[in-house]
Amino acid sequence: MSILNRIRDLREDKDLTQSDVAKATGIDQKTLSNYETGKTNPDSYVIIKLAEFFDVSADYLLGRESEDSKKINNIKKRLWDIQKELNSILNDIKNL
Repeated sequence: MSILNRIRDLREDKDLTQSDVAKATGIDQKTLSNYETGKTNPDSYVIIKLAEFFDVSADYLLGRESEDSKKINNIKKRLWDIQKELNSILNDIKNL
């Protein structure tokens, strides 16, 4: 899947218009349209901005990793956060 498909699919999955994404990211709507139609390719700055906006990795946008990898990374992050919270609770209990 190409970057233009990924941008459009992510946008449509969130029920956003190109104008919505343009307003939120500061990327011109026409420029965004050109990315989605393959007329132009985003530079690294734009790829990072879109990855942050859609909460995916730049590698995902570039087609270097699958959505499954993104989900696994999100699960790992959530588990790490839970582990930190549990450690904090255990320390609070020890200090009672």
